[in-house]
Amino acid sequence: MPASAEASSAKIKDANTRYHDAAAGSYDSKWGIDFGPIGQDQVREKMRKALGELPDRPFGDALEIGAGTGYFSLNLLQLGMVERITATDISPGMLATLAASAQSLGVEAETVRTEAEELPFENESFDLVLGHAVLHHIPDLRRAFAEFRRVLRPGGAIVFCGEPSRYGDRLAAFPKRAALTLAPLWRRALRLELRRNFGAPETAGEELESEVDVHSFAPDDLRRLVGEAGFTATRVKGEELVANMYGWWLRTIESTADPDLVPHRWQVFAFRSYLALQKADSRVFEPHLPPELFYNLLVSARKPD
Repeated sequence: MPASAEASSAKIKDANTRYHDAAAGSYDSKWGIDFGPIGQDQVREKMRKALGELPDRPFGDALEIGAGTGYFSLNLLQLGMVERITATDISPGMLATLAASAQSLGVEAETVRTEAEELPFENESFDLVLGHAVLHHIPDLRRAFAEFRRVLRPGGAIVFCGEPSRYGDRLAAFPKRAALTLAPLWRRALRLELRRNFGAPETAGEELESEVDVHSFAPDDLRRLVGEAGFTATRVKGEELVANMYGWWLRTIESTADPDLVPHRWQVFAFRSYLALQKADSRVFEPHLPPELFYNLLVSARKPD
């Protein structure tokens, strides 16, 4: 990260479409996306951190940018934090997976394939525009934020979570290197072999990973973008320090083995320990340390009445 400075907007969008289409079928399992109580608790907490407090009533019409497989949209619907959701993405594969998950969960979500910089919606159509881990994929953020403001009703909010911080992205390199060093011992303890063709992409489309990320952010970058677009009441927070370093260590060390052969008991331990560190970050580090130290950034703001 980021993609080559020479990459055109069209090339970046094409890479994102192809990568996310290829990843759609395995995306939820790869990133531990959950639509039950765990996922709902995570999404509720992210909204609380981003907004400062949870609203006393649900948002009416919500628009998600880069909705992917529906981690935010579908959990928000199940929580009753939004009444209606329009989920957008440039990847038809991701939207198809989201629609199938919505049907299985018994919730309704409209899906629209579109780019963030040119939204096909009327002015002042939504009460909330949100996204998770999407801003860093968008080539022209100024145009995108202008569109977010255009489609929001007066007094409406924007909420974006899971955006990589510039410093946090560099910090993640350390647990990745440590994981590769310890991986032989980990595999020996679990009686696993080195994954065949280790170092090659695990799934179709992964060779595009280096092309799909355009930005990493300092907190001031987000404040400036939001302010220049005409939003007020801006709030930028950091999320996940220890949990993210541990998460990158886990993902890297597990990538050295065939995922189908990793014992279930290890998977349960890894997931539960990651959730425990998320809670520790939330209680111990996030309230006291500056946001630039964390791996993820959250930003919220309001459109003036």
